[in-house]
Amino acid sequence: MLRRLNLLVLAAVASLAGCNEPRHPSAGQDLDGPNDVFAPEAAPQAGQDACSVLRVARELDADSLRQMLGAAAADNLVRTRTAQWISSLAELDAVPFVGPRALAKLRATAAGPYACGVVPVRLLAINDFHGNLEPPSGSSGHIATRGPAPRSIQAGGVEFLATHVKKAASSSPYPFVVAAGDMIGASPLMSALFHDEATVEAMNRMGLSLSAVGNHELDEGLGELRRMQGGGCHPVDGCKAGQPYPGAAFHYLAANVIVTATGKPAFPPYEIRSFRGARVAFVGVTTRDTPTYTSLSNVEGLEFRDEAAAVNALVPEIRSRGVEAIVVLMHEGGKVASGSDCKDPTGVGFEIARRLDPSVSVVITGHTHEAYVCDMQGKLVTSAASYGRLVTQIDLGVDEVNGKVVSKHAENIAVTRDVARDVALTTLLDRYRKVGAPIANRVIGRITGSLTRLGNQAGETYLGDVIADAQLAATSAPDKGGAQIAFTNPGGIRTDLIADEVSGGEQVGEVTYGEAFAAQPFDNTLVTLTLTGAQLDALLEQQWAQGVTMLAVSKGLTYTWKASNPVGERVSDLKLANVPIEMARSYRVTVNAFLAGGGDGFTVLRQAAERVNGVSDIAALESYLGSHSPVSAPSLDRIKREP
Repeated sequence: MLRRLNLLVLAAVASLAGCNEPRHPSAGQDLDGPNDVFAPEAAPQAGQDACSVLRVARELDADSLRQMLGAAAADNLVRTRTAQWISSLAELDAVPFVGPRALAKLRATAAGPYACGVVPVRLLAINDFHGNLEPPSGSSGHIATRGPAPRSIQAGGVEFLATHVKKAASSSPYPFVVAAGDMIGASPLMSALFHDEATVEAMNRMGLSLSAVGNHELDEGLGELRRMQGGGCHPVDGCKAGQPYPGAAFHYLAANVIVTATGKPAFPPYEIRSFRGARVAFVGVTTRDTPTYTSLSNVEGLEFRDEAAAVNALVPEIRSRGVEAIVVLMHEGGKVASGSDCKDPTGVGFEIARRLDPSVSVVITGHTHEAYVCDMQGKLVTSAASYGRLVTQIDLGVDEVNGKVVSKHAENIAVTRDVARDVALTTLLDRYRKVGAPIANRVIGRITGSLTRLGNQAGETYLGDVIADAQLAATSAPDKGGAQIAFTNPGGIRTDLIADEVSGGEQVGEVTYGEAFAAQPFDNTLVTLTLTGAQLDALLEQQWAQGVTMLAVSKGLTYTWKASNPVGERVSDLKLANVPIEMARSYRVTVNAFLAGGGDGFTVLRQAAERVNGVSDIAALESYLGSHSPVSAPSLDRIKREP
């Protein structure tokens, strides 16, 4: 056997395999000489390279080699660009220009501790964090345990989340932290006051690597999200924390968010990451319904395409790069009947998962704030609730030879508060607390009991009623809009007001500005507009047009809805101050700017005329708590439900 080889052949094959480039001996040197590419001192590096080369050797045929490495000469043998020839890497030991010593070392380093095998990759996934740096209050700060006797335990807080994530990462050789979107937006004051820069910095310190774009990432538009990615001070408010904002160390992915003017994705559609000799592609998508969840001005110039189609279109490209393991980070989800046991999964997220290419192994979801781990048609579909109360640990086995996921298992881990706080996160938060505490801890009112978002059978809630009353009070004067009715959407109410929880040194029953802001974090402008009685009726019927979105209503408006009636025919006995609503009469109605633009599917509000802008929703709540203290939970008698 001849004993010389132009090393470019192996280097090219190694490149095709996605491995690191091996060391090159000087041109013309014997491959079995002292500069052998597979020298023992380079065993860890060469072992990975050898595994990748052998993997390609198993898979490539002579035609592929001819196309990728050279061209056929007159004798029909494949030649390199230096006129040396190679018959087939599928029979590597028969390649004429590989010396026997080099081949032996190649095989030796591809065995033993550096053998091709199954790489254990541990994904640690979160979703819908929504800037909850501090431990959330009320029901938002609890999570149900699994098992025969489930109970509610306190959970959440980024200092505890980081401890749990780092502990799980420490027991795996290849950990990787990912997110399924809505890490920022709809955030409590500690994050919102700084345009969510504090949350991004916290995720940097926690080791987040990749995140799907969520609908709330776009709450301030594409330009602001690009600033969150790239860094720099806010164009209006500057850097409030006194230091330059560095930007996200992690990368946003959005395969189905397209800039209309260019036809290109607003963010990279996917990234490929290597774990020893295994490579995994991560594809990011967000809900195509994003325009219904934020003000239309925030998504102007963007298209939101079908999630499954966007992922499936990328699969051939990803596989052409030699990657068989595919994980989808998707800001869309579903619901299950019994938590993580995945009984009776329903919802858009599961429908999308069913339509994904079979090569997708894992779908990490979000958006619905549910907790589940499901096995759907061979795919793991997971979600870690919300607000940093859970982290999903996903253990994958990825075969280095064929690149495929050969094993997978997932579980949701509660972010309990019985562990030490992460020191790096505490240091970061203390810097932001120093600036934000005087604002957040200011007492603005008192409540006699907790005001919660938990709805009764009819869909009415204590906190929703109080917020609607506050918005009516802020806009009822003739010079403020002359409102007679106010509605607010449940998605705009993010947490409870708990009477006996103390967040900033206040007395029990006192409400701080930070607590009120956590409940109403969007700072939406109130809009008073005119609707006819028929439009009011149509507005209420739209509560069931896309799932169930029950509007909170102000005092004085009452109605009944019948669950068994078809959608569009459920509302009856609609009255204001006990007087039936007249279909042809005009009424002045207050909603937030999001609803006024048709958000949450309430498209009838786009037809409304005579619009008058007012104060923000949080300003209305602050004023109401200050002028009506102590505020008690109202009777839930505005909405009635019939079977």
